[in-house]
Amino acid sequence: MASEIKNLKKAAERIKKAVKNKENIILYGDADMDGVSSVIIVKESIKTLGGKIAEVYFPDRETEGYGVNEDALEYLKKKAPALMIIMDCGIGNFDELDKAKEMGFEVVIVDHHEVLKKLPTASIVVDPKQKGDKYPFKEFATVGIAFKLAQALLGEKMTPSLRQSFLELTALATIADMMPQTDDNKELIEEGLSSLRSTVRPGLRAFFQIDPLAEKSMRELAQKIISAAHAGGTQNHLNEAYILLTAPSLEKAEMMVRNLLEKSRDRHLQIQAIAEEIGEVAARKMKDPIVFEGSDDWPVLMLGPAASKICRDWKKPVFLYNRKEKESQGAVRTPKGVDGVKAMIHCSKLLGTYGGHPQAAGFRVKNEKLEDFKECLFKYFKNVKK
Repeated sequence: MASEIKNLKKAAERIKKAVKNKENIILYGDADMDGVSSVIIVKESIKTLGGKIAEVYFPDRETEGYGVNEDALEYLKKKAPALMIIMDCGIGNFDELDKAKEMGFEVVIVDHHEVLKKLPTASIVVDPKQKGDKYPFKEFATVGIAFKLAQALLGEKMTPSLRQSFLELTALATIADMMPQTDDNKELIEEGLSSLRSTVRPGLRAFFQIDPLAEKSMRELAQKIISAAHAGGTQNHLNEAYILLTAPSLEKAEMMVRNLLEKSRDRHLQIQAIAEEIGEVAARKMKDPIVFEGSDDWPVLMLGPAASKICRDWKKPVFLYNRKEKESQGAVRTPKGVDGVKAMIHCSKLLGTYGGHPQAAGFRVKNEKLEDFKECLFKYFKNVKK
């Protein structure tokens, strides 16, 4: 018998118990395509079991940053005691999850990011990268783990149409998170994309209504959907991509898709402008081992894509940040074979929160520690190069 992802069955049993006992269940997810799709899959699985969700919450990247934050916990505490299922974040939120426990939340983390020096305080952690996980494939997006969790939750109650609907989201989110398209991921993507044209989900069908795309491949269509989803913001703790992908009618979904496609075009131009601005500065600092730049004008949501472009152009690690009044929030992109998370672990005493993947990560840092963080990174990467 093949090994299973550690704690997956345990998480499924705990959720089933919460449904049976009519406990408050809160779904908390990162506001990107991976987090949104994971939340939808788990929400619709719980609904199929006859359960209800007390609250769905996506943090606003611009105002709250990435992951679990104190403002979110203060807002959600009215629902405590509750089972809080955190998806696509949480693995690096040590202080925040200590506070969540004090408030009366029992936490289940479903994540795929690198485990840092220890695990946070949580009742159950499902992350293939944690110690003791014997599942051979480690490179799922969170949505791939959420799909497996749905299978464990529903068993025979997962109808072929529901399975297909979940796989469509799984395929899109795995591509969006730029996970390796091999092994388990290859199967999930191929099966998910194969039924996209006949999808029953109004939020996906709307893309075909607006532009039949007869001449386009499924891969091109997937990228168009992903770009539109990532262009959405967060309003009243709900992400626009989540609202679109759970839209009850085609008419409402079509209006949202037109709006998001327009936002996507504007976003692309903004990212291009930021990347060009940083590129001019980087050209004057050729000897620096990394690109380390920030501004209070660069929106947080643009930092990752801009950093990706600069990383490709300059072939060196890139740390970009948005400077707010007291602290800065940043995005990290590194060339293949260079681990940005390890670099931040080395400098972790200077950081608030940090984490992610070796090639794509993020951080929060107090403004008075920015220069020290930069110096620490410069020393680290100079030594790595040696």
